[in-house]
Amino acid sequence: MKNIFLSTVLLLSSLGLFSNCAQNKAGSTAAKTTTTVATATVEVKTEDTTTKVVYQPINKKLYDSLMKRMAHGDTTGKWPVKNTPYPIPGAILPFKRVVAYYGNLYSKKMGILGELPPNEMLAKLKGEVKHWEKADPQVPVQPALHYIAVVASGDPGKDKKYRHRMPFKQIDTVLYLAKKAHAIVFLDVQVSLSNIRTELPLLEKYLIMPQVHFGMDPEFSMKDGTLPGKKIGTYDADDINYVSNYLTGLVKKYNLPPKILIVHRFTKKMVTNYKNIKLHPEVQLVMDMDGWGEPELKEGTWRYFIYSEPVQFTGFKLFYKNDIKKAPHHMLTPEEVLKKKPYPMYIQYQ
Repeated sequence: MKNIFLSTVLLLSSLGLFSNCAQNKAGSTAAKTTTTVATATVEVKTEDTTTKVVYQPINKKLYDSLMKRMAHGDTTGKWPVKNTPYPIPGAILPFKRVVAYYGNLYSKKMGILGELPPNEMLAKLKGEVKHWEKADPQVPVQPALHYIAVVASGDPGKDKKYRHRMPFKQIDTVLYLAKKAHAIVFLDVQVSLSNIRTELPLLEKYLIMPQVHFGMDPEFSMKDGTLPGKKIGTYDADDINYVSNYLTGLVKKYNLPPKILIVHRFTKKMVTNYKNIKLHPEVQLVMDMDGWGEPELKEGTWRYFIYSEPVQFTGFKLFYKNDIKKAPHHMLTPEEVLKKKPYPMYIQYQ
């Protein structure tokens, strides 16, 4: 089984080359969640210890002021997005900025999460957290591990869906590492020839944990049957609404704090009908600028596909290797990213 996953990762690495070129353009017995019926009270059971977390009601005045600050002086009326719902208690955004390490533990080529030995990776993440805290001391930083739980592949697999689901024991490992770093976890899905309605429910036993959130990657959503890596895929607002509704249902059923939903994007067609995306108090939606390249190219991607099509919150992705391939061979610093309007509240390193 391990050999199958390793071969999958090698195949995906070749798909990553396509993604890069385009830009040039519980199950674990030690981690179980239970909930109480009391509003905004979540009981988290880990091994034989139980911790009850009580979330205070949202201070709407503070929330409004932070959203205004997040707009970073934008005068177009786009930011902050009007008529968005106040979150239920326990919301992370905009009270904190999330800084995440992305990847897969089977591969050193899919992101920093799997590239370095675990302790070295966590130490490096801690350094980035400190840098962001220094760059914007008014906003606390929440560390995160963003793990690719369903991987698009060049290998069709038994069901010919060209994606492989990672074993739950690896998710358990990520949860263990996240606990060491006081980090939250994102489970990311690349559906390939499958679909989000099939893949999302299979991760439910992790998504009912208050510290676990979700990411969906349109790049590898191949709705027309094209194999992953041949072109860039797409999600419609309808797909995003399905995920938001599903997560909302879990939050209500298990009395959880809001889930953060990450939607990756670096082209217009990756997300269609964005104006039809529905927002919920139980879900905080982040449109994550997923493009790599030199600063000027990333600026254009941000301006046309994130800033100009506002949904709720924004994210910005930084690539340790791909961002420095071309002149001026420079990966943007936190100080430079913070010049964006609006301020990105989710930062991902790959």
